Amino acid sequence: MRRLSRKKALNFVKELDAFPKVPESYVETSATGGTVSLVAFTAMALLAFFEFFVYRDTWMKYEYEVDKDFSSKLRINIDITVAMRCQFVGADVLDLAETMVASDGLQYEPVRSISLSPQQRLWHRTLLLVQNRLREEHSLQDVIFKSVMKGGPTALPPREDDPTQPLNACRIHGHLYVNKVAGNFHITVGKAIPHPRGHAHLAALVSHETYNFSHRIDHLSFGEEIPGILNPLDGTEKVCTDHNQMFQYFITIVPTKLETYKVSADTHQYSVTERERVINHAAGSHGVSGIFMKYDVSSLRVLVTEQHMPLWQFLVRLCGIIGGIFSTTGMLHGLVGFCVDVVCCRFKLGVYKPKGVGGLSLGNSDLQLPP
Repeated sequence: MRRLSRKKALNFVKELDAFPKVPESYVETSATGGTVSLVAFTAMALLAFFEFFVYRDTWMKYEYEVDKDFSSKLRINIDITVAMRCQFVGADVLDLAETMVASDGLQYEPVRSISLSPQQRLWHRTLLLVQNRLREEHSLQDVIFKSVMKGGPTALPPREDDPTQPLNACRIHGHLYVNKVAGNFHITVGKAIPHPRGHAHLAALVSHETYNFSHRIDHLSFGEEIPGILNPLDGTEKVCTDHNQMFQYFITIVPTKLETYKVSADTHQYSVTERERVINHAAGSHGVSGIFMKYDVSSLRVLVTEQHMPLWQFLVRLCGIIGGIFSTTGMLHGLVGFCVDVVCCRFKLGVYKPKGVGGLSLGNSDLQLPP
């Protein structure tokens, strides 16, 4: 009884076989079928090879949400060289609430000039080329995000100064912590002093003939510094055409959460609009000579996440490639064979061409009947 039940179960399972086996004696092979199979296998191998590279690649996914963090401080990272002596200039921040932020984190380093050495000039030109490409090809930013922390040099190489030259320029570098509200970071004539209604600069003791706000921005970023990330103002260089000249940068800061397979950081991206003009009160162009960076913080937060194709999706796509090519080539081969058979049958070609039987002619003139 057990053997009988097992045999019935086995027969039942055999009836459910969706892949019946055909004996080889009933299978007919052909040269065209072999050619089509060779083409199909080649296409499968190539597409599977390319699909593997797609599986290994990653892409950046951008999501947006409301920034709910208003209590934390915003870090400003600064590295600017101005063509004036350090005792003649002062840098500080005044936010929207007219609160003067302490600039203790900034260092004033006397340097020879704002001009660059040959090695630094080569680096600066390369940086400007990359910046121009980033403005044209926005997708390159994804490459930069994925390549952070690889040790790419993003800082100005050290230079060899001539000790005989005077220290006529000032490098202002360091960082500041400000409130996450709109503010104004500026570098102007004279050191900043507190004031009941804000602040003021001691500019009366500096001659107008010494005003020269030609400058180079080696680095300006907001938030956590991430090696390998380029910012819009990095490498910006401006030359004054007049002593009383104002340079303005209007900056919109966007909080950004960066999540890649190499780094996870809270940083900030920003966009910038530039403007410069000569101060001439007689012509109606009022203001103060200096470098002014007016920034505002966006209420939206960008989440940048590096995505990768899951393994199950890769296997599904691979099965689709193999099954799709196999089925498509089989249908095309059958359709082409059917069309060839129809044409050959219609015009009596190939195997459909009529042949004589045993070399006998069935003409009426050669056929004689017995009397």
